[in-house]
Amino acid sequence: MSGGNGLGAGATRAGALAGTGRPAAQGMGAALATVAAGALFGFGLALSGMVRPEVVLSFLRFQDWGLMLVMGGALMVALAVYQVYPRRSGGPLLGGGFEAHGARMQRDTFVGAALFGVGWGLSGVCPGPAIAGLGTGNLDMLWVLAGLAIGAGLHGWRQPAAAPAQAG
Repeated sequence: MSGGNGLGAGATRAGALAGTGRPAAQGMGAALATVAAGALFGFGLALSGMVRPEVVLSFLRFQDWGLMLVMGGALMVALAVYQVYPRRSGGPLLGGGFEAHGARMQRDTFVGAALFGVGWGLSGVCPGPAIAGLGTGNLDMLWVLAGLAIGAGLHGWRQPAAAPAQAG
């Protein structure tokens, strides 16, 4: 520790990202990795056709099984990343540690899943492809994103505010 500031050897408050407790260089690397992963994800969505609502709707009508291959490939990658990599590696590539996510099934989980499914079935678009679709010039995706924003706003308005965490 450098002077007990909690930033690690050689790090100073001036060199840390505001409020993150990480050195600025590590934060920049994480930001670049995030942008690269997002670009790769968007490219994959465009390449698979998921940014075209008619392709998704034909899949949901059991007329085109091409997206099943895309989803199967994504499932295999996710399985490897979440199950195999943490066991065989020394830790995350960009530092930090792996954490377990303790999710609980609640009524709101099922209501949200049902609403998501209805919206996906009606529009043929979910959030990731809607954003990627804008990159392909499909400006109709703005309507989908507006609906997503309204739904998220209504959910935030309906949910009680979480109690702020108590500091030490």
